Amino acid sequence: MNVERVAELVRELLAEIGENPDREGLLKTPERVARVVEYLTSGYRMDIKEVVNGAVFEAFANNMIISRDIEVYSLCEHHMLPFFGRCHIGYIARHKVLGLSKLARIVDCYARRLQIQERLTEQIAEEVLAATDAEGVGVVLECRHLCMMMRGVEKQNSIMTTSSVLGSFRSEAATRAEFLNLLSRTV
Repeated sequence: MNVERVAELVRELLAEIGENPDREGLLKTPERVARVVEYLTSGYRMDIKEVVNGAVFEAFANNMIISRDIEVYSLCEHHMLPFFGRCHIGYIARHKVLGLSKLARIVDCYARRLQIQERLTEQIAEEVLAATDAEGVGVVLECRHLCMMMRGVEKQNSIMTTSSVLGSFRSEAATRAEFLNLLSRTV
């Protein structure tokens, strides 16, 4: 990403909306916004193989592994406004488990792109399946969308929930039910 060019565009945007980009409070805003955009879209410049970085370990673990409440922050591709919430990932390993932090890194890799929540959910599930060759994978995202909250219909308490189930999580109702039941429990 060309940070200098994005800063120029932000400066033009400030002038277009009626602001003076040369006033004291806005002097460094174009560069700050360009750096924020660079960070929030860094997923486009990540290689998923490097994200996982070989943190797949041989293990006999034919049970459900769940990581709950992974924070997720992304940008809606329709309005470029943030959406944020929690991601829950579960999988049943065959002979490989993924390093715990790598689940969060996979979430970030796909969330740091212009997204829709439905696609983000599916991308995370597919990557966990590909990385682990799991028997099954389930992903649930619960997010608040600022495009719903601060513009348009202005519904402050709306939460969108999406799920993606692959392998045994899709084909076996009992496996899917166990996953969803475990997500509903508090620690």
